[in-house]
Amino acid sequence: MTAVAERSLRDILDAVARGAFPPADGRTTVVPQPSPRNAGVLAFTAHSVVFTDEDPAWVYDTLHGVDCDALAAPMNPSFLAALMERTGRKAETIDAVLVGAPLPGEPPLALREIEDAGHPRIGYARGRRDEVRAWAAEGGVLVMGRGVAGRLEVSVEVDEAVRHRGLGRLLVTAARQLVTEPLWAQVAPGNARSMRAFLEAGYRPVGSEALLHAR
Repeated sequence: MTAVAERSLRDILDAVARGAFPPADGRTTVVPQPSPRNAGVLAFTAHSVVFTDEDPAWVYDTLHGVDCDALAAPMNPSFLAALMERTGRKAETIDAVLVGAPLPGEPPLALREIEDAGHPRIGYARGRRDEVRAWAAEGGVLVMGRGVAGRLEVSVEVDEAVRHRGLGRLLVTAARQLVTEPLWAQVAPGNARSMRAFLEAGYRPVGSEALLHAR
């Protein structure tokens, strides 16, 4: 069930973006946190990655004590609760993780970069990401910034009055045309509307993620 960390979390994420996943061997790899901001768990097919500065021996001992299928243990609520108590951190939800490659061409809708640092969406993003940039479209906002292990992450917000018109899909498509590297998204599985938008825009689901934020 255990695995020795030979690569950093960023190395693992870069490989996943290229389609090279950790081996589906039922094991769990523990790697150091890439920054003080985030600890957490990434689950891929039959392989999980726990990123934390806690003692790996404690992680493996705690996983062995979880009363469930070993493959599910890293995302089991009892393990996540123990990790939060151990680290003094909090979590919000378990997200699906998707990634999209850069796209050529111009964005399919008009975008205006938002320079107002006080914009609420920018303020929220800066609590979780670095190098945050945001663009406004008629009825929506597109935000990008560097999150976990420095990966480039995207989120969007669509006004209620213009939903069900494909704007979310256009925004996340436009995001792929604004970048020159893989673009990551974290989507709550229950948010079917958002999930459909990302899938229709060509993002690939690659795993799931539970982030533990500093209190």
